[in-house]
Amino acid sequence: MKTYTLDEVQDNLIGKIGTPERDRFEYELKLELIGQAIKQTRQERNLTQEELGKLIGVQKAQISRIESNVSNVTIDTLMRVFKALQAKVKLQVELPHYKINLGQ
Repeated sequence: MKTYTLDEVQDNLIGKIGTPERDRFEYELKLELIGQAIKQTRQERNLTQEELGKLIGVQKAQISRIESNVSNVTIDTLMRVFKALQAKVKLQVELPHYKINLGQ
């Protein structure tokens, strides 16, 4: 029986690093992890979805969608969620002639 490395399996099933398929998979995985982290932190802070929504000015349903990644969310909304949960945020954008660091 032939064995495969994790990298080989990922390349075959998802696509090689740098391909659109792999980039999309990794992007969606990151969004899922962010949603899970928001939910876990909200629960640790003993907040309901409704209470967190009130803190940032959105409906409970929007918090539910953020946590389950059902819909796209704006950076503004995400930043308000992070602020309400007292999260430390670092965002780095690198373009050919610019490097921008944003933090909260």
